[in-house]
Amino acid sequence: MKLLLGLALALVTATAAMAQHDHSSDVGHTSSGAKESGQSAFAAIAEIVGILKDDPTTDWSRVDIETLRQHLIDMELVTIGADVSTERTPQGAIFSVTGNERTLRGIMAMVPAHAPFLEGETGWDVLVTEVEGGVLMRVEGNPAQIQALGFIGLMTIGAHHQEHHLMMAKGNVVH
Repeated sequence: MKLLLGLALALVTATAAMAQHDHSSDVGHTSSGAKESGQSAFAAIAEIVGILKDDPTTDWSRVDIETLRQHLIDMELVTIGADVSTERTPQGAIFSVTGNERTLRGIMAMVPAHAPFLEGETGWDVLVTEVEGGVLMRVEGNPAQIQALGFIGLMTIGAHHQEHHLMMAKGNVVH
């Protein structure tokens, strides 16, 4: 009996705590409680579509979600499909980034375009050189951090991705 009373008390306490939970972070989510809209590219597109729909100044004649989708495919392929070899240097590293035909398109679109963002965010020297089948990306600055992050970690630096995706979807920026 004491066990049942203890369980009942715990249930009442937990229910009261849940009732006081701040739902302000759930804005825009369905009433089912689900928050993830699926695969990450789909979720990124869904987020951008929501922003565009909520913006009364959206020029729908310029919106280009397909270009954003192709860019997200490039991001996926560079992340999981690129072959990367790393040569550590005293100043940082040189990354050889190659891939099959479709992955190579993503490499060529993304890596040179990201170099200025990486330089701007870190103050490091970043040089991207096109080579047969891909690129070489030389990064010099904080060797320990550069080597620890590796190629894909460096590609994530700089909080420009979300704004870049929105601008791309609006038909303003394409690389």
